[in-house]
Amino acid sequence: MQNANSELIEAARKKFSKFRDLRAQYGEKQAWETMLEGFPELQKERMGPLLAMPTLIEGFRLSIPIFKTIGMEMEAVDISNRDIDAALEIQKVCPFLEVCREFGLDIPCHVICELDMDATRRAFPEMKGEILCRQALGSPVCVFKYERPAKQEAETAL
Repeated sequence: MQNANSELIEAARKKFSKFRDLRAQYGEKQAWETMLEGFPELQKERMGPLLAMPTLIEGFRLSIPIFKTIGMEMEAVDISNRDIDAALEIQKVCPFLEVCREFGLDIPCHVICELDMDATRRAFPEMKGEILCRQALGSPVCVFKYERPAKQEAETAL
């Protein structure tokens, strides 16, 4: 598991470095769009099989062991209600808090979580995503809310 965590941190370092360089060269907006190039397609590839489950909570629960292999501790809570399929992703460990400071960033959220959320929205336009709280801002956990229209019974029976 330590090796997977090291790979995760190294990938984050590359992401922070690339964003810092792009922002210095082109400004915030162009850096953001450049970082997103190809990312929604990658999110669709990564998350698509999990989101194809009849409910979000089923897919999120399947992702818990995946996060565990990279040293993160996740819980998922079903908050579906009123024809909305919804789940909370609760991350108890943020491996990016320290490494972002190497690149002059106070918090990793913009380059890691907000970028992931934007790529997810672009990959799955029917989904809404929101970051509810962040460890980087003093919360004990990071909480992400995802929602989409609930699948109709006929669709889930197929």
